[in-house]
Amino acid sequence: MERLGTVHRIAGNLLVLRAASREHAPIGATAIDEGLETVGRVVDVFGPVENPYLAVTPNDSDAAASLVGSPLYWRPNK
Repeated sequence: MERLGTVHRIAGNLLVLRAASREHAPIGATAIDEGLETVGRVVDVFGPVENPYLAVTPNDSDAAASLVGSPLYWRPNK
């Protein structure tokens, strides 16, 4: 499990995260929380190459607001 980033805000129906590193998760990666529950999927990478943002479509838009400030993770296929 690797760190995806921290949820900074909600824009429309997307969670916006600052990527934890320049080597970010790919589009389509599953985002999970600290309890290993699936939160959503990465749908876009944007912003500066050195410090990108990720957009995640949440599985439960009603619970999305509670994720602001929380770290999210992903499992790379190795």
